[in-house]
Amino acid sequence: METPTPPDGDVLWARSLHHSHRGSPALTGIDAGVREGEILAVGGPRGAGKTTLLRCLSGQSVPTGGEVWFNGTPLHTLPAPQRERLRRERFGWIGPEPSLVPELTAWENAALPLLLRGVPHRRAKAAALEWLERLDIAAAARLRPHALTQAQRQRTATARALVAEPAVLFADEPTAALHRADAAQVLRTVLAAARSHRITVLLASHDPQVTAVADRVITLLDGRRADTPSAAGTEGLAACSLSV
Repeated sequence: METPTPPDGDVLWARSLHHSHRGSPALTGIDAGVREGEILAVGGPRGAGKTTLLRCLSGQSVPTGGEVWFNGTPLHTLPAPQRERLRRERFGWIGPEPSLVPELTAWENAALPLLLRGVPHRRAKAAALEWLERLDIAAAARLRPHALTQAQRQRTATARALVAEPAVLFADEPTAALHRADAAQVLRTVLAAARSHRITVLLASHDPQVTAVADRVITLLDGRRADTPSAAGTEGLAACSLSV
């Protein structure tokens, strides 16, 4: 089968995307795409379908209808082992909860994607410590999750998502459980990394102040697109006071 040409050269895109949870529609006919290095926000109220969209675009969930393509690879038809490999090698994920491995220290959790790839221990540790330093928690690098604050755990999860410099970073409500100052720090680091390493970012949030940092925003309502694509980002990026 001939590979469809993505609209406007998008590296990740969906066409006529449908998904249901136990027979109840969660996404209905979604078209969406993101260009390399773009920061795309997915806004909308809780329950609008934001998480489901990110899960389908990242290959964690298989849509019940429609297509998802990443650089010419059809995620919607890939067998599960190949989707898992793609997620491990090309994608990063930050969720609203950090989901750290309790037996590992902060730096070991952050280094985990590299260690699983077979990167030498010393190099993986150095990379993890660099990201923890950027997130201002290098002093907690040897602590295990139970000894970290919620903000420190979320920053560790952010370092874990960025350490392998993924092609696409999916951030699903990454600041929902954080106070404003901690949320701003996480966002600054994610966006600075995206700019400096040409990482494509899909950022889902119900908070307009979070989605305002993106280059572009799409809005979901009851599993449907409820927006007209438009540029956002300039004012939001200025508000974050980013430095790369």
